[in-house]
Order: sequence, then structure tokens, then C-alpha cells
Amino acid sequence: MSLVTEEIKSKAEVYYGDEMGKEKSQELLKEVGLPNGLLPLHDIIECGIVRETGFVWLKQKQSINHKFEKIGRLVCYGTEVTAYVEPKKIKKLTGVKTKELLVWLTLCDISLDDPPTGKMTFKTPTGLFRTFPASAFEVEETGKGAAAKEAMGVSGAVEVKEA
Repeated sequence: MSLVTEEIKSKAEVYYGDEMGKEKSQELLKEVGLPNGLLPLHDIIECGIVRETGFVWLKQKQSINHKFEKIGRLVCYGTEVTAYVEPKKIKKLTGVKTKELLVWLTLCDISLDDPPTGKMTFKTPTGLFRTFPASAFEVEETGKGAAAKEAMGVSGAVEVKEA
């Protein structure tokens, strides 16, 4: 059963299609100050944002497993992911599980440390939590944003000149 009702949809900005869903989810993560690789979803059908409450949802064709290589963790994203977002936090998260040893654990809260330490905390409903470097969830931008930066001569590389 979906947590997204017609009443919620009537108050939301709703976007359809994979490309638009990815773009809007990236924008939202950037807007709230979270790493852009936190939601590596594919085949997005629908993405919605209720600005006044911070409620967001993403629907995808099928659930996916994604391994965050930098921390060696496998995460499962269900067909519907919902949450409430606020600056540097995702609360009441549904549809996301992480594998810890041989057990899948549901995640419910994600937060970026404040004051900034470069660490993110992931909590389960049972009170268990793990902390990882936020940099493990950053991905290099691709698509329109990256192409625009490249066209303007902006790149991630730093040139060092000797005096």
C-alpha cells in the first residue's frame, strides 16, 4: 500500500519519468545540504515534494540494490521511498534497508553532523546507528550540470604551477 495519497499529491510538486525524477531528487539533496549520491535510484516513475511539510517520495519500477563502494555497504531501495526532509536531515524514511552482516536493517533517519565534521549518521527504528564519512555518498555530477561546468571551463581537477 502506498503512503502517498491523492490528498498529499494535490499539495505537491509531482514530476514524472526517470530523467526528471533523478534531476529533482539531486536538486532536493543539494537544497537540504546532503550528499548527491544518497539516492542512486533507477527507472524512476514518479517523484513528489510537498514543500510546506518536507514530505518527499520517489517511486521506481523495481527495487534495486546499490553498493556504496567507499564504505562497502549494500543498500536496498524499495519501489517506493518516502521521507520528510529538512536541512541536513532525512526523517521518517521508508523503503530503504541496509545489510549488516547477514541481516537487512530498515533505515529511518539520516543526518549530517552539526557542527560539520564530515560525518553522516544512519539510524534504525531499533536505535542502532552507524556513522560514515559523508564523502562516501558523493558522486561526480553527470549530465546537464557537468556539461555546463565543463563548457565554462570548470572541472574537478586542480592545476599546480611551479613558480
